[in-house]
Amino acid sequence: MLGKYRSLWLDMQLALRSVLRQGRRTMIAIVGVSFGVMVLIEASGFIEYLMRGLRESTIRGQLGHVQVVKPGYIKKGSSDPFAFLISGKDDVLKQIEAMPGVEAVAPRLQFTGLVSKDDVTISFLGQGVSPAREDVISRSEYTTVNISQGKGLDESATNEVIIGRGLATNLGVKVGDSVVLLVNTPSGGINAVEVRVRGLFFSVAKAFDDSAIRVPLKLAHQLLKADGAHQWIVVLKDTGETDNFLARLNKTYAGQGLEFVPWYDLAEFYNKTRELFSSQVGVVKLIIAVIIVLSISNTLSMSVLERTSEIGTCMALGMQRYRILRLYIFEGLMLGLVGGAVGVIAGLLLAALLSYVGIPMPPPPGSDKGFSAEILITAPIVFGAFALAVVTTLMSSVLPALKASRLEIVEALRHNR
Repeated sequence: MLGKYRSLWLDMQLALRSVLRQGRRTMIAIVGVSFGVMVLIEASGFIEYLMRGLRESTIRGQLGHVQVVKPGYIKKGSSDPFAFLISGKDDVLKQIEAMPGVEAVAPRLQFTGLVSKDDVTISFLGQGVSPAREDVISRSEYTTVNISQGKGLDESATNEVIIGRGLATNLGVKVGDSVVLLVNTPSGGINAVEVRVRGLFFSVAKAFDDSAIRVPLKLAHQLLKADGAHQWIVVLKDTGETDNFLARLNKTYAGQGLEFVPWYDLAEFYNKTRELFSSQVGVVKLIIAVIIVLSISNTLSMSVLERTSEIGTCMALGMQRYRILRLYIFEGLMLGLVGGAVGVIAGLLLAALLSYVGIPMPPPPGSDKGFSAEILITAPIVFGAFALAVVTTLMSSVLPALKASRLEIVEALRHNR
């Protein structure tokens, strides 16, 4: 057993000497591997940053980490929304809000109606919200509802609303103007109220800005003559705890007539975008793998060709063929390890530089506000890039190693003579 390990150690030393002996060719191979690793890290980190921003803005601006609704609301709520109101469960809301890891629980009441200013009347999508709880959510850098003029909602100003910037333009209203909201009540009647515009807001979705009005929840109850909310938007401090928190909710409040829906079951746009970007990263990985395979395979094939006489001499002196095979596989492994390590270090340094400088990005679809992107490095990205380098170099060394180990001794000794 000791002799076996000694032989393995000796072969590793011989492989290292062979790699160092061919300095120019080795350097070219390492540069090729490290460049591929570096590119993969930058591309994956850039996409990861965009996906994290899209995920958090989707959660904090629209869906929350978990939505608490009446069973069936997600599928049937649009046809009869007032049949799915959550009412009389304020104690449950407070209990959920007090659970560890919860940042806020924001009830929202959805409704539609008509808004009028002088002779202009336009349909709108209304949201009754709790201003204090929404303020907690909006403190994050990823909030998607931003006040462009005026102020946000106030719990004490129950007769003031905020309007989407696009809808305000279409109505011709500004901060301080009065508008009339007209809605249908759950009983089939009609109710109207005159309110003052407290502020204008914008989000990442222009379609939402062109139709949305947010009102205090008390005003929504008064206008609709109904209590409760359609959804409780639960926002957590850590998105990674969503599944654990969801399991606790299902266990604690089973049989309470409530359904708990995680954000990823509702974020169709995010899921499709993530899938698209994942396929693009897969193509990048494939291209880089092909480049590495061709580079390492060419390097080791040239090494076999130049060292044919040397290989024949080694086998003539008693070196087994499997050791010749192992020598070349070790050479490929060393090139992969060194190239992968250099690529990771270069990738991390470049990512830090690009993140410090910032990558100017155009406004996303439906928005007129650009942003500065960064390179988000995670452990899976680094390990994935390094593993790609090592695996591909090992794969590309197999064919040259087999070729070297199958040389005929006599023909190998006659090579170049």
